[in-house]
Amino acid sequence: MVSAVFVVTVLLGVPFAFLDAKFVTRSAQDALNQEVQRIGILTDVQLANHQFDTRTLTADLSSGRAAQITFPAGSAHASAHLGPAITDQPRASEVYQGESGERVVVSESWAPISGRIRLQMLLLVAAALAAFAAAAGVAYLQARRISRPFGELASTAERLGAGDQRPRHRRYGIAELDRIAEVIDHSSDRVSRIMAKERRLAADASHQLRTPLTALSMRLEEIIEAGDMETVKEEAAIALTQVERLTDVVQRLLTDSGEARADSAGAPTDIDLIIRQQIFEWRPAFRSARRLIRVDGGRGLLAAATPGSFAQVLATLLENSLMHGAGPVTIRTRTAGGSVVIEVSDEGPGVPPELGARVFERAVSGRASTGLGLTVARELAEADGGRLELLQQRPPVFALFLPRFN
Repeated sequence: MVSAVFVVTVLLGVPFAFLDAKFVTRSAQDALNQEVQRIGILTDVQLANHQFDTRTLTADLSSGRAAQITFPAGSAHASAHLGPAITDQPRASEVYQGESGERVVVSESWAPISGRIRLQMLLLVAAALAAFAAAAGVAYLQARRISRPFGELASTAERLGAGDQRPRHRRYGIAELDRIAEVIDHSSDRVSRIMAKERRLAADASHQLRTPLTALSMRLEEIIEAGDMETVKEEAAIALTQVERLTDVVQRLLTDSGEARADSAGAPTDIDLIIRQQIFEWRPAFRSARRLIRVDGGRGLLAAATPGSFAQVLATLLENSLMHGAGPVTIRTRTAGGSVVIEVSDEGPGVPPELGARVFERAVSGRASTGLGLTVARELAEADGGRLELLQQRPPVFALFLPRFN
């Protein structure tokens, strides 16, 4: 901000100072020229009446100015100097050539004019310094207003990385910072839930594995102490049973915690559940933008897809609508043949005509973005046996087709 004020001051102040000094100089010179014209005309009038009176002409001179009247050789009148002698930075007017051949020049001291120019330059410098001070003050206040939230957000992120997942729910009145704070708080909630689930999984695993391990340890001790082969075989069979039980417990634990791996593509996915989850995650951002998310269409639909992939595709479409669209966003579900169709539309300007279907190509974007979101979303849809299409450019309507689970 201070740099901007400096540039503006230099670009405007220097030309203004130059023009102001030139204006003052020209005004003073014009006044002198007007004065010499007036004195010259009065001299012509007196000479025409044969009454050349220097005292009258001196009285007509403006204060602080002097006039020099020179007659040609052979004239009946002698040259005359009117007014005080100017010795301090004298400045002369243009020469007035009279009807009787006389020449009149008016002069005055230029020191007051130079002082006036210097005073105006000082006032201009003072105004520039005041502007710098005001800019520095405003910049300092703005910097504190912005840097303090960044410091708090950095502290929150550091605390989150250190294991403290409590959300702070602090907002700062700046849309971008509030969005970051919401994301951090949401991440804190998610990390907290994940950590709680992992701790619960660890506790369950410890409890459920302790008994099979204890039994297996006892069988191994019996095998070590056994003296005949029949006893060894019997204890080994019992130990093998315990190993199978242990394997079943581990498999069950991994299956119960397998949201990260999900069920394989083609398993039934509750469309309504994924949509509710995404609306829950995106509602704060849309609320900040004063926009709504509406759901319409059929209910209770099941698709043969990976829940995580479907959630990511839907999140990409919602994010695009938030960044590039306008008005309420509508998520509409329906069936078409053997497919479940999820449409996402808004009331924004849509996809530019020159892009069309190329919007799904890598690094192609109609706005200032990477152009990867829709590309990745289409790849995820195709990996589940579906497809992502642009049904309508203006207003935009994107449709995700997934195989219907029967």
